[in-house]
Amino acid sequence: MRNFRSASVRVLFDEAHQQAWSTRPTVAAVMQPAHPADSSYAAAAEALRSHDFDVAILETGLIDSGSLAGCDVLVLPHLSSPKYEVTTAVGSPIYTSDELAAIREFVGNGGGLVVLAESEQDKYGNNLADVASMFGITVEHRSVQDYSTHHQAPSWIHGVPSDSRSTHPILKGVAETVFYRAGSLTVQPDADAVVVLTTTASASASHAPLLAAASYGAGRVVVFADSDLFGDDCIDAFDHRQLWLNTLYFCAYPSFAASSPLLPSAVAASGEWKRLKAATDRLRLLQNPDGSVDLTSVEAATVDKLVAEMTIEIDNLRASFQHEGQYLEAVTNDLRRWSDAGYGKPDFGPSLALFRPERDRRDGIEHLVVFPMYTPNGSLDVRFEALVVRVPWPEWIDELERNQFDNAKFVPVHLVDNTAGYDSECAVLFPETVSVDGPAANHFGGIFCDREAERYRRVAGRAIETTGLQLPPDIAALLSSEPMTQDMFELWDLIHDRAHSHGELPFDPFMIRQRLPFWMYSLEELRCDLTACHEAAKLEDEFPFARYVQFGVLFDRLFRFPVTGSRVRNYDGLAGQILFGFLHSEGVLTWRDNTLLIDWDVLPEAINRLRLEIEQLYRAGISSTKVRYWIAAHDLVSRYVQPNLASNWVPDRRADRDEADHKAWVTMVHPDEFPLSMFYQSLQGKLAPFVEREVAA
Repeated sequence: MRNFRSASVRVLFDEAHQQAWSTRPTVAAVMQPAHPADSSYAAAAEALRSHDFDVAILETGLIDSGSLAGCDVLVLPHLSSPKYEVTTAVGSPIYTSDELAAIREFVGNGGGLVVLAESEQDKYGNNLADVASMFGITVEHRSVQDYSTHHQAPSWIHGVPSDSRSTHPILKGVAETVFYRAGSLTVQPDADAVVVLTTTASASASHAPLLAAASYGAGRVVVFADSDLFGDDCIDAFDHRQLWLNTLYFCAYPSFAASSPLLPSAVAASGEWKRLKAATDRLRLLQNPDGSVDLTSVEAATVDKLVAEMTIEIDNLRASFQHEGQYLEAVTNDLRRWSDAGYGKPDFGPSLALFRPERDRRDGIEHLVVFPMYTPNGSLDVRFEALVVRVPWPEWIDELERNQFDNAKFVPVHLVDNTAGYDSECAVLFPETVSVDGPAANHFGGIFCDREAERYRRVAGRAIETTGLQLPPDIAALLSSEPMTQDMFELWDLIHDRAHSHGELPFDPFMIRQRLPFWMYSLEELRCDLTACHEAAKLEDEFPFARYVQFGVLFDRLFRFPVTGSRVRNYDGLAGQILFGFLHSEGVLTWRDNTLLIDWDVLPEAINRLRLEIEQLYRAGISSTKVRYWIAAHDLVSRYVQPNLASNWVPDRRADRDEADHKAWVTMVHPDEFPLSMFYQSLQGKLAPFVEREVAA
């Protein structure tokens, strides 16, 4: 299993205090030559490395600000005097008062802490109980037995959820756990802590806490009354591996949620760029909606001065963008040509043909972009824009694009700085938005994955809060993390864009210059999204991060598109309504007691069933007439989204004709052919003030 991505969070295992466990196989083999797995956390460490974590080891020394520097989660495995356990044989099993203070400060500042205690805790000669007690959790000196509901032996006891009415996030996807020779815990009354798992009613200590979670300052703490369940010979039993991952994601949440500093850009800080940006913004205000300048109301000398300033600064910046030499020369030529022609509707076709960012996709490379264009989701007026964009092209996405998802036009970008037009929600840089005289060169497709990720976290996050949806810890981490959501969008967009030209395609996959009923666009967008889910799922064995694509699709489609944008022929919004309706009809998604519930275990299979249903429509479409194909698509959508009461496309109102007049059929489409359900009307009302406020900001 490989993780192509750079790890987001660093986990530090303490092995410098006579631990009875080691993440290093060679050390575990010395500790237990006959059965190293009984002393090894190597599998637990590898599980973290294959997800979103980096793993480090404290081999010697004390826990202090130096050893904790750069650490996000500290794991303290069971430690012992050599009298009772074979250990790592370094350090002391007693944490000093200074070490205890360092741990407390670390957690208070947002760190995560995992404490793995043991049965008969007091006998081992350590003070791990003192660590837990700082956070309101007491480790009891006890060995629990269960002679009625044990596994294999009375010392193998089952953990059961402490609250049958709701599930703690740590238990998402965890149905069964077994603790070996466990002790028990107590949560102090005044602590900000909860019991997660307890013993059964038949145990020697009935309903005694086995697992507790606490908040302290900005950080989180999880304490177990047993350390064996994550050893190499136990982690793959029952649901222990899932419990382990959930625990680390839960503890690391504050680190995932911490914002990432924007990498500085020398160009964006330069005087040349600032002057180019200022001149372009002033010129924008003088342009008519078609990009021209009316010289009867604006002095030519004013425009001449701004164009000259832009040309000078573009020339000055060429040294910083040597890979764009031909393009930038063409931009200045197009500016001069526009000036010489009297500032009519601009034609930047020559420079657009030479703007080729898809040819130079190197991680961190920056491109200067200057064009007259309209900004989708912003304004259809053509205005000059100047942008500095940075391409994220890490090794993992380069490998996927080269070997599995060839997409020569795809360019993920981050917006470093921009003129006023891109202060909108626009998240794309497309050739067809540039003002040209004739067909636009179509070499690239730029997706601002940083903008998509920010909007996703903002809108989906508020919708999840509004609906009360409980997330598994790793999905909560995804939704909170800027770099993780950006990476997710890079992968999703790579596969989605490619899917438009692959598969059973009975019509132009991009539907350019076609007049179709708008639900055909909805199904195409949804098909590509579900294809991205399906293809990403096939990567999960080697690339666990790929599983996040399904949650990107799920939350963006369910929570953003249906409640944003106009209701008139909103094909993106309808795609989300279809997904919601399907999942609700299948019982995967339910709305109960004003709370949204999702069955996470069956979600992937359900999403794939919808994909196959749409694929079947496409497969049959190639042998159908166009109108019958549109009707079949309308019928499919109507299974999950009720059509407008005034619809002319429902079976008892459809006209009795086929190919005679396609345009007449399109004219029959109601502008709001598939209105919002009561769920979405309510959600839209609750989200609208927040979304509008954020967009305005």
